[in-house]
Amino acid sequence: MTTDTLTKPSGIALLKTAAATFVPGPHRMLIGGAWRDAASGETIPVEDPATGEVMTSVPAGGVQDVDLAVTAARRALEGPWARMTGLERGKLISRFAARLEELADELAEIEAIDCGKPVAYARYVDVGLSATTYHYMAGWASKITGETVGVSTPGDFHAYTLREPVGVVAQIVPWNFPLVLTAYKLAPSLAAGCTAVIKPAEQTPLSTLRLAQIIEEVGFPPGVVNVVTGYGATAGAALAEHPDVDKVAFTGSTDVGKMVARAATSNLKRVTLELGGKSPMVVFKDADLDRAIPGLASAIFFHQGQVCTAGSRLFVHRSIHDRVVEGIAAEAGKLVIGHGLEPDTTMGPLISGRQLERVMGYLDQGMAGGAEMVTGGGRMGNGGHFMEPTILAGTNADMAVVREEIFGPVLCVMSYDDEDLDAVAKAANDSPFGLSASVWTRDLSTAHKMAKRIKAGSVWINMHHFFDPALPFGGFKQSGWGREQGADAIRTFTEVKSVCAAL
Repeated sequence: MTTDTLTKPSGIALLKTAAATFVPGPHRMLIGGAWRDAASGETIPVEDPATGEVMTSVPAGGVQDVDLAVTAARRALEGPWARMTGLERGKLISRFAARLEELADELAEIEAIDCGKPVAYARYVDVGLSATTYHYMAGWASKITGETVGVSTPGDFHAYTLREPVGVVAQIVPWNFPLVLTAYKLAPSLAAGCTAVIKPAEQTPLSTLRLAQIIEEVGFPPGVVNVVTGYGATAGAALAEHPDVDKVAFTGSTDVGKMVARAATSNLKRVTLELGGKSPMVVFKDADLDRAIPGLASAIFFHQGQVCTAGSRLFVHRSIHDRVVEGIAAEAGKLVIGHGLEPDTTMGPLISGRQLERVMGYLDQGMAGGAEMVTGGGRMGNGGHFMEPTILAGTNADMAVVREEIFGPVLCVMSYDDEDLDAVAKAANDSPFGLSASVWTRDLSTAHKMAKRIKAGSVWINMHHFFDPALPFGGFKQSGWGREQGADAIRTFTEVKSVCAAL
């Protein structure tokens, strides 16, 4: 591991694109086509997690700002946006997607410095997947249809269904993948004809504000997309409770997701929730280890483990346990840890000092409970929020570090001997979460049998972390409600109306 870049005094000095001008600001919110400060005049400092430096500030939007944004979104929903055809909406979304691709280097730098991720990953994963999602959903805008229905009642009737926009959508986005998780919500909602109020996480608002500028530039009507920056407890809560919001699309922790669901009962607004995960990875003794070991390492250490689908629970057959653990430890040793804007960096910091303390607290609990530290476990550098990639062996399902989502680069390893697939699946399913999982084996029969047995929204075979706009994404159990991406996403942003005429 390399630590040379951990004492850089300023991340802003590393910016090479127009991001160098954008990041320091000033920044305002986009509401109804106008750029505004918060009604309170208050601001939120934005920190570079790699240095601890406060780079800029954004408005601390509150209840009054949310109300203005919802009113603007309602006005746009019932005005020019409603009069556009699906094809016209699709062309506008495609134009937006193409502009993201043109600005990919700038957007990647903004995301890298704001979130603490390697800029190369931000360029090809975050910006790439976001643009692809808008392109994909643009095609759906002209293909949203109802169907004719043959009713069972005798007589002459003409019956059919319509799909209509659900309405004004509050989109609350977390700090780990702002561009991607905004795209997951905004792209299908625009395709369906909805309008949006986006609240990015207070830690990472910058790329969303840049998106708002691009939204305005490419010609979306005022109020179709509004961005309110603010704290979750104020702006986020106000959106979830607002009586004129028709739907909330939320990604974040399970605990906050439950709060959003309770708040939505005020007017029974529609809700989709993409929540926490504690994803199992099951490695059978016949697995191709040359392929599996780097894949398993990437599954937990990508973006410092701050991924809802991170492969944080590893179940490996005892006959290959030591080789797999040693191999993942060797992969961890190859990581170059530093500021995300440094070209060689492959692992950045955690998002904040608070998050670093949280992860370290779980490590302490695990060690006190008898876990073995294979590698890592320490803090790194003189500035920022860095920690070593960490592997804990000898863990069990009773440990908090195994049961709870900790959002850090910590792999918990457990071995098994039982060849019975039901028993292996039972261990993998022993979690309140069910977001994703991966199965590693050369036996396709075993792979597909396990995919059927594992209770998760996504099951990957001989890989981990595969996302595509055509594939529905979401979780079982306490990992959420509903699906994003694919045709399912369009359904979540529409209401079905039945029409029947007596002839």
